[in-house]
Amino acid sequence: MAGAETFSPLIESRADLIDGMAQGNKPAEQWRIGTEHEKHVFHTNPLRPVAYEGPDGIRALLDGVAECTGWEPFFDEGNPIGLWDMEAHGGISLEPGGQFELSGAPQPDLHATAAETAEHMRVVKEVGAPLDIHFLGTGVTPLWSVPEIEVMPKSRYGIMAPYMDKVGTLGTSMMFRSATVQTNLDFSSEADMVKKFRVSLALQPVATALFANSPFADGKDTGYLSFRSHIWLNTDNSRTGMLPFVFEEGFGFEQYADYALDVPMYFVLRDGHYINVAGESFRAFLEGKLPQLPGEKPTRRDWNYHLGTIFPEVRLKQFLEMRGADMGDEKSVTALSAFWVGLLYDDVSLEAAYELIEPLDR
Repeated sequence: MAGAETFSPLIESRADLIDGMAQGNKPAEQWRIGTEHEKHVFHTNPLRPVAYEGPDGIRALLDGVAECTGWEPFFDEGNPIGLWDMEAHGGISLEPGGQFELSGAPQPDLHATAAETAEHMRVVKEVGAPLDIHFLGTGVTPLWSVPEIEVMPKSRYGIMAPYMDKVGTLGTSMMFRSATVQTNLDFSSEADMVKKFRVSLALQPVATALFANSPFADGKDTGYLSFRSHIWLNTDNSRTGMLPFVFEEGFGFEQYADYALDVPMYFVLRDGHYINVAGESFRAFLEGKLPQLPGEKPTRRDWNYHLGTIFPEVRLKQFLEMRGADMGDEKSVTALSAFWVGLLYDDVSLEAAYELIEPLDR
């Protein structure tokens, strides 16, 4: 989630790239559960997607939620594009097609995660009802094509959408009409991260199958149980999918940093404006050779933004993100978190799962 820009130091060495992830190391008593979930929004009278502007638009929905919660809005070129819970460090952001995303605050247990989701849904339904705005938890909106869905006023999407058409066949479908639910979990050390990464990546297809609920698109049966998963397979192979190198001997923070350096960039944020660098190399940026910013070198914030534009089935930042499931209802949001917490936060379960996938390391 993007908030206000703050000072960030320049990257001085490869150690800074690694540190951007290794800072996530924390003892087990400090581990938390993070949940992110996106919902499609729609009107019923008549049945149609929700526009951004207007008295019954998404901007009005954001304003109403801000009034109910006291959360602070953040902006892109003067347009509110999300809300920030300054106290709990969570909030709401907008996906490209207006998918309404809760970026949950770090929670101590599954009960707190479930309560957070329930309260969020209570608020958005209460605010949305008089606006004839309703919410749908499926991996893909079942009716509307990409051209029928209005683009939200976030500058980065004007950079990403044209690039998607160059590198895949369904990238704009991913942006404008897909929705996922994501569980974010902590690790204690590099070795713990590696074990959890390998287990979660190997079992991500199981989560995809268990939570598949997007068989329809464009008003017809697609032939897939999770069309959202099919969309991701045809988005951008340089930044999506499974990561075989995670199972190679010696994998750790440095190897993930090397992978991330080779993923093409989308943008650089400067003075609140997004600079289009789509397809450029972060390695060139490290050397001050980015054509759009000649002589300028990246900051740690630039690196963190770049890590957030990589979309594998499991993503590493200062925690691990489980990204393989279709969005569903409130119960499925908690069920997904329970699935991953039970596997990765329980020592016995994690060791048993690791023994099963260990042959993949060889």
